[in-house]
Amino acid sequence: MISMALAIALLAGTAYTVADPDGMVKVTYLQLQRPYFAILLGILSCMIALSLIVYKNRILQMRLAVLSAIVALGMQAWLAWMYFTFEGPVFKWTVIFPLIICICNLLAARGCFQDQLMVESAYRVRERRKRNRK
Repeated sequence: MISMALAIALLAGTAYTVADPDGMVKVTYLQLQRPYFAILLGILSCMIALSLIVYKNRILQMRLAVLSAIVALGMQAWLAWMYFTFEGPVFKWTVIFPLIICICNLLAARGCFQDQLMVESAYRVRERRKRNRK
């Protein structure tokens, strides 16, 4: 849920400001290197939302969480590249949101994996008890 909230904040947030002769111009994340970053942000948001919806299928949920963590890490690398190569823009603190999304999704995938292992071990114990009764 935290990563979904951060992804929504990225959709509505300001990436950096640039000094212009008319004043400071705000550049949002949807305007960054149009349309590639916006498409990547949309894909990330959809994967996070889908991983929240498919809670009954733990394996799919775990895979979606890992894949969205990889996409978020790629977005963070892209933002880091922009930070170190652009001259003049003042980046906002929201540029670390993809890194936080990545960490949250990896922790969620770890939790899904542990839950799946617990369910499988409980299933093995149940099957062993059934075999021993016969």
